Amino acid sequence: MSLLIPTENDYDDAHGDLAEEQVYREKYAAIKDSRDGNGRLNFPWTYEVVPGFFRQSDDATDDRTFNHGLEHFGRAKPWAQIKEELFQLNKAAGPNESYKLVFFARHGQGYHNVCVLKYGVEEWDRKWHSMETDGEIVFGPDPELTELGINQAKENNAAWKQEIAEGCPLPSKFYVSPMQRSSQTLVYTWAGIKPKEPRPLVRETIRERLGRNLCDKRSTRTVIAQRFPDFVIPEDYPEEDQLYKDDYREKLHEQSFRVMDLLKEVFEDDVKDTVVDRVLAHENTFVSTTSHAGVIRAFILALGHRQFTICTGGMIPIVIKGTRRE
Repeated sequence: MSLLIPTENDYDDAHGDLAEEQVYREKYAAIKDSRDGNGRLNFPWTYEVVPGFFRQSDDATDDRTFNHGLEHFGRAKPWAQIKEELFQLNKAAGPNESYKLVFFARHGQGYHNVCVLKYGVEEWDRKWHSMETDGEIVFGPDPELTELGINQAKENNAAWKQEIAEGCPLPSKFYVSPMQRSSQTLVYTWAGIKPKEPRPLVRETIRERLGRNLCDKRSTRTVIAQRFPDFVIPEDYPEEDQLYKDDYREKLHEQSFRVMDLLKEVFEDDVKDTVVDRVLAHENTFVSTTSHAGVIRAFILALGHRQFTICTGGMIPIVIKGTRRE
């Protein structure tokens, strides 16, 4: 029996905040052509979802019941065909265009998720969000995976092994949130699959929505490095969490702008002298991220993908066309 079952909270996380979606679209339209002090575009890349590869991008797919682990990740065609079509798209792309398949994974169940299920969203928002424990479980800051969360990641491990046996490509880059629940999920998901290199890259840009909820305050750099010695942490990464605020919760439109920095990094890494390097674009066609429900929602908004419910331990693959502007 699968453990990757969406809840009503998961659905609400994916479909709520509609006013924030409109705020994002209006703000992005107003600043998308803005430039920095050196005359460079602040948002040099535009993104489009390429349909036809995965059922999650099809409006006919019911996101309340869809289970990526039981549906071959949602692929609409064999992996050999997906890989060949992406190769041909990149081969025929313009000098400023690139196509990528990004696997957006959510962490397995954490103890903060248990607290929300135990007391309800209203009580969480009223009381428990700012606390470390209810006397029975510890859910902040930076909580661990529960046993269920670990087993959800292990279910994904089995699903990946099955899909790889059927031709699914291994990602060439792995990005991960610094939060313990996401990092643990990556470790369990890729155990016995991912080679030592490439090492996972820790990025603040794909942390869960910032502020107010103590579960979203990260551990120190030292602790993260001790827990996950194989991860690559940026040299300028602060020891203490400088982004978390007790009295302010980041809004969806703000988070969408933040995750766009990760998209920019992913696509810009293939650029040499303002032109997409075809060899790099081919080598880096497949990318993995392991983060949070809010992060995936923010990516979906920034990309223009349809809303899609992601359960704890869930994952959604999206084929993205990036176009670089000067």
